[in-house]
Amino acid sequence: MPELPDILAYMEALEPRVVGKAMERVRVAIPFLLRTANPPLAIVEGQIVRELRHIGKRIVFGFNGDLWLVLHLMIAGRLHWRPPYAKLSGRQNLAAFDFLEGSLVLTEAGTKHRAALHLFQGEEALRSVDPGGIDVFASDLASFRAALAAANHTLKRVLTDPRIISGIGNAYSDEILHAAQLSPIAQTQKLRPEEWERLFVATRATLKLWIERLCAEARERFPEKVTAFREGMAVHGRYGHPCLVCGEKILRIRYADNETNYCARCQTGGKVLADRGLSRLLGDDWPRSLEELETLQKR
Repeated sequence: MPELPDILAYMEALEPRVVGKAMERVRVAIPFLLRTANPPLAIVEGQIVRELRHIGKRIVFGFNGDLWLVLHLMIAGRLHWRPPYAKLSGRQNLAAFDFLEGSLVLTEAGTKHRAALHLFQGEEALRSVDPGGIDVFASDLASFRAALAAANHTLKRVLTDPRIISGIGNAYSDEILHAAQLSPIAQTQKLRPEEWERLFVATRATLKLWIERLCAEARERFPEKVTAFREGMAVHGRYGHPCLVCGEKILRIRYADNETNYCARCQTGGKVLADRGLSRLLGDDWPRSLEELETLQKR
């Protein structure tokens, strides 16, 4: 799923292309994409895009009349800048937003269409899609800690919950926790003050690093290949590769369609975290430390 750095990169590329320009036409190829009926979508056709903003991982186009077109890419949705009135052929092409200079095309890989388009009138209606998570850049350490420690959950869970903190998903949570040298399964209500400070600093620094990097790239060319796996990431998507800090192999915890990547040496004091599938299969043979893991791999 595109996360805050990716969303801001899209907006960086879109601003010179659409702000102050008329959205000539909106074409929706998959009716299920549009989740609202009133006001009708046709009302924005021919109107000038006055501003761009984001609500968490949602991109918002603002028009006169307090109209707000909200696009949520979900997991597999991606944006592409194509020639004017580009054809919408193939099941991956969901919609096009046409401007005189080009068409912004929404695609979604896979068969499960989760991307969503809403049109609201009024700020109050717009707020209905705000999950309510805090903006880490508008927060201080105290408010950050209060939000994340309101209930006792793992750090991985609270960092990826949009109701708690805005804009972070699976990829950047891995990077944040590695930078903070904290375990993904550490409990929020058991963190020490110095660990909270490390987490707060790492969250802001990691997001800032990737926002600056991706926005700089977006100023050069439209971000056509948005991915959760970026060259230069410390742990995410690097299972089995050496940690860039200590050289130990990156490990993972797999669950459902996701996985958490971490370095046992840097983050868990050498403890190997249980992977639900493998630990259930191996039972008492599951390695509890890096040393036990190395012994198991040599068999």
